[in-house]
Amino acid sequence: MSFTTRIKNEISGIYNNKNAMMAELSAILRNSYEINSKKIEIVTENSTVCKHIYNLFKEIYNINIKTEYKNTKFSKNRLYMITILDKLDFILKDLGVLNDNLTFKEEVSHYLVDSDDEKRAYLKGVFLMRGSVNDPKTSMYHLEFSVDKRKEALFVSNLLNEFYLNSKVISRDKGYMVYIKEAEKIGDFLRIIEASLAVMYFEDIRIYRDHKNMTNRLNNCEQANLEKSILTSNKQIENINLIKEVIGLETLDQKLEDAARYRLKYPESSLEELSQIMSLETNHQITKSGLNHRFRKLKEIALKLQTEKEE
Repeated sequence: MSFTTRIKNEISGIYNNKNAMMAELSAILRNSYEINSKKIEIVTENSTVCKHIYNLFKEIYNINIKTEYKNTKFSKNRLYMITILDKLDFILKDLGVLNDNLTFKEEVSHYLVDSDDEKRAYLKGVFLMRGSVNDPKTSMYHLEFSVDKRKEALFVSNLLNEFYLNSKVISRDKGYMVYIKEAEKIGDFLRIIEASLAVMYFEDIRIYRDHKNMTNRLNNCEQANLEKSILTSNKQIENINLIKEVIGLETLDQKLEDAARYRLKYPESSLEELSQIMSLETNHQITKSGLNHRFRKLKEIALKLQTEKEE
């Protein structure tokens, strides 16, 4: 079972007050229905969603509803159909789908989404019909609504953004896609439609992935620092060997000679580690900064010797 299906099954068990249920039904009809003068037909691949829509119509309009399913060669899943034959004009006008002259109403009626509960319900209805969410275990976070009409897509996006979800709209070959990419915002959307179990699953996976990514970044940073430390150590050893070859380490003052000999003795130690080793073995405290200063002096001597050697 996909993550999207799990979410739809969960929220299909939630029923709110009458106004919210009307907002949800309006979204369902505006985003997935076929209509003629004799019937309203709604099609879904989810049996739980089908039952939920059936219950909504029964609760609000108390009408006779026909439900059936069929298998098609175009879909590996069954298609569940809800057919309404009674009170067609009244229902479609009441839910803000048709105007008084029975033409499609481009704008969603404000009275249907007047409160936050009604807005949440409308988004829930759109998601049941046209929404999908990537499982957070996949490589990217993605929530989308596939909407036919431009005005409806813009309305859904604006509704999402009233809850600060940062949704965007793009045109497709057929219709429009309203989408959210940010993991935190997707989690917020799941809270908005009251998908509590889905939120817990989503957040657990998101936290795990974020922790894993942070660990990987730290490991990469440590690896980069280690490589940098090795390169620096190798360069210091080159400088020391040049000094040793040309004038001998014993010609250096004691502090520089100690730094040079300890670097040759501990070639893989970082500057911090080497300063601690020297402090312990010589009984003279030396800081990382002080040791770095000595190696800069050794570098200057090596560069001078190299220049003289080339001349």
